[in-house]
Amino acid sequence: VQLQASGGGLAQAGGFLRLSCAASGRTFSNYAMGWFRQAPGKEREFVAAISWSGGSTAHADSVKGRFTISRDNAKFTVYLQMDSLKPGDTAVYYCAAGHVKNIRLKREYNYWGQGTQVTVSS
Repeated sequence: VQLQASGGGLAQAGGFLRLSCAASGRTFSNYAMGWFRQAPGKEREFVAAISWSGGSTAHADSVKGRFTISRDNAKFTVYLQMDSLKPGDTAVYYCAAGHVKNIRLKREYNYWGQGTQVTVSS
């Protein structure tokens, strides 16, 4: 599976962005999908994830109520709607795919996209 993330950019605090992650391959619907982010000098951290069917989602406490993950298996795409952005959301955002037991753990994901930069100004 190859993943291509897009939609990053510059936003003002309180604004919004929508990230997309397009996957190649017809096995997309078999995989759980996750979004992770990495700020300069920090570890890559979990942001949100969604099960293969879309029936189960999880969001990090830091983004809960502001970010929403969703997927469209017919389009082989997963989305991250980011509202009420804060400067602390500034990071490179990565999408990932895998057969995972714990969708919050980055070590369980097998495939990673190249990342898209999100910068939030105050």
